[in-house]
Parts: sequence; structure tokens; C-alpha cells
Amino acid sequence: MLLKTIVVHLAAFLSSLGGFGLFLLGIIDSSFLFLPLGIDLLLMGLTAQHRERMLLYAALCAAGSVIGCFTTDWISRKGGEAGLEGRVSPRKLAYLERVMRKRGALVLAVASILPPGFPFTPVVAVAAALKYPRPKLLGIIAVFRFIRFAIEGWLAIVFGSRILKIAGSPVLHWAIFALVLISIAGSAWSVHSWFRKSKVA
Repeated sequence: MLLKTIVVHLAAFLSSLGGFGLFLLGIIDSSFLFLPLGIDLLLMGLTAQHRERMLLYAALCAAGSVIGCFTTDWISRKGGEAGLEGRVSPRKLAYLERVMRKRGALVLAVASILPPGFPFTPVVAVAAALKYPRPKLLGIIAVFRFIRFAIEGWLAIVFGSRILKIAGSPVLHWAIFALVLISIAGSAWSVHSWFRKSKVA
């Protein structure tokens, strides 16, 4: 199957890039593109092979994430609250604005450190649209994304042999293939929504 072959080669290519591959995935993972678990799987796989580089890998993931969040911040800040209309109800928007003003740092910290599955990028987009101070936003993200990736790296060290064994499993290969298909569909929808909103604005 052609697409599966492409996915396998892409995964091998990113792995061959090592830390730089993590940096690139960090940017993608925190932008409007959709890539669930991609950076986490690569981080744990690389760390299981090179334990001494765990902190470096975590730092590269966090650095890429900050750059990706800057892109999300710039686009969302430019659109402002008007860019949230149609996506968030006025009542919910008012609530989010109050929360970001009173507990913005806590919300961003929790969103940055929670595991995959939590909608991290939407939290960043809402914070930026509501004009949360950019230096503070990016600073919180840098610290707590590093903590999150360091925790994942530590888990990779503890369970390294099991992770490497699982990495060779055909079940995991098919799971990654399914995730890529979801990522393509999610990214296409995200980009389409952004362009549609831009035209309306």
C-alpha cells in the first residue's frame, strides 16, 4: 500500500534526524496542524535508544513547541475575539475571558503539561485572541512543555526495553498509519477553517 509505505519511510526519516526531527514535530504539534501523539512516540523511541540525551530531546521538543505556539499566537492575536465568533458562544467567550484574566497562567501551565488528548493548541489560541501577554504566554509554555517532555523522557528510560520491543510490533505500525490518516484529515480541516475565517474577516 503506497500510503503506508510513505508513512513508514517518513517515520524512519524523522527518526534519522534525531533531535532535529523532534524540533520539527514540536513546531507542527503546537501549530494549527493536527498530529496526535507523533512527537511523543518519537521522543520516547529516541530516548529509549539514547538515554543520555533525554534532557536535550526534551529541550528540543519544548523549543519547537514554543515556535509552533508563536505561530498560533500570531494568527489568533491578529483575529482577536472576532476570530473566535462562530466557534465559541458569547457566554462561553465571556467566561474564558474572565478565567484568562484571573487564572491565565494556571490554565496555560496545566494545558502545557497534560498528556496527549488534551486540546492544548485551542487553549493557546483562545489566550492569544483574548490578548494574554505574549512573553508571559510563551514563557509559561516553554517551562511546562519542557517538564512534560522530560517526564515522558524519564518514562522512556524506565520502560526503555519494553518500548523498543513495542516499536517493532506490526500493531503499532498500523496504529501510526491510522494516526497519520487522522492527522491529514484534521490538518486539512484546520487549515480550511482558518482560511475561511480569514476571508470572512
